[in-house]
Amino acid sequence: MKSLRLYGKQDLRFEEADMPVLEKDTDVIIKVKAVGICGSDLSRYKKLGPYVEGVIWGHEFAGEVVESGSAVQHVQIGEKVTGAPSIVCYECEYCQKGEFSRCKNLSVIGAYQPGAYAGYIKLASENVVPLPDQVDYKDAAMIEPSAVVAHGFYKMNIHPGSEVAVMGCGNIGLIAIQWARVFGAKTIYAIDINDEKLEMAKNIGADYVINSKEVPAHEQLQAYTDGVDVAVESAGSPVTSAQVLALPKKGGEVLYMGIPYGDVPIERFYFERIVRNELTVRGTWNCVSAPFPGKEWPSSVHYVDTGDLKLSSIITHELPLKQGPEIFDRIIGGEESFGKVMFYPEWD
Repeated sequence: MKSLRLYGKQDLRFEEADMPVLEKDTDVIIKVKAVGICGSDLSRYKKLGPYVEGVIWGHEFAGEVVESGSAVQHVQIGEKVTGAPSIVCYECEYCQKGEFSRCKNLSVIGAYQPGAYAGYIKLASENVVPLPDQVDYKDAAMIEPSAVVAHGFYKMNIHPGSEVAVMGCGNIGLIAIQWARVFGAKTIYAIDINDEKLEMAKNIGADYVINSKEVPAHEQLQAYTDGVDVAVESAGSPVTSAQVLALPKKGGEVLYMGIPYGDVPIERFYFERIVRNELTVRGTWNCVSAPFPGKEWPSSVHYVDTGDLKLSSIITHELPLKQGPEIFDRIIGGEESFGKVMFYPEWD
């Protein structure tokens, strides 16, 4: 089968790989119909390299069940599915408490075992999530990033009538805007330094957009409100990781979703907001909870099915898998604007 395999930093190859085969009675083999690029893929491609040289990469996908072990009962051959990419040990103290996102031995498909940038993938049945027939594959392939956002939002005190600011309008930020509305947010502010991303944020539900390139976001926010209830950091930038602390009102909350791959210098002004405004600051990681894979998954499936989450609306590029090496280079080149990039292995 065709696949994308990562051999080193900026060394991604489109090449043949062995088909997965059933080894356990709980295995499920899925024909990959759509698979998207995650922001973490970009960081690993550009800066970190693979966990295992030559591993089949990728973890945001949807497809069709083509084969399953004798113990698999919750999905059938021919059924449309997506998959939770997290692999947990079930043995550490956190797994024993059902805190699977904190598993000491947590891994993800595409790290130490083959991922979804391929024609087919094998998953344990517990990781396979069934989908309604009417959900499109390209929406279904984005259930995973949606579950990432939902995992964070479930930890916050967001409720109907809340004001929410989302700092960083990449893929996770755009999904966070939609989830904020699902959670009942009255007003949503989208913040970025890219006008194209802000326009997309406006189109998918942000009430106000703020370009913070020249004037700090918190200063511009004062024209609308004295501070938001919940501020979401989804850019993963050292700069925004500090600036987001000035967005909530007294007693407000900050949710960190982005991962800054570098030190975060925080000016006194921003750090003092934590103390003087008595902020609640929370980090969030991964997309799973108990019972595995957690309520993030059926919730995401439900709101995609109802149309409240329009995940495919943030897709800007749809391509065959063979264009993977080229498109990754173009993305990190920074000369073009990209939203979500979706590959379709059947197009190869």
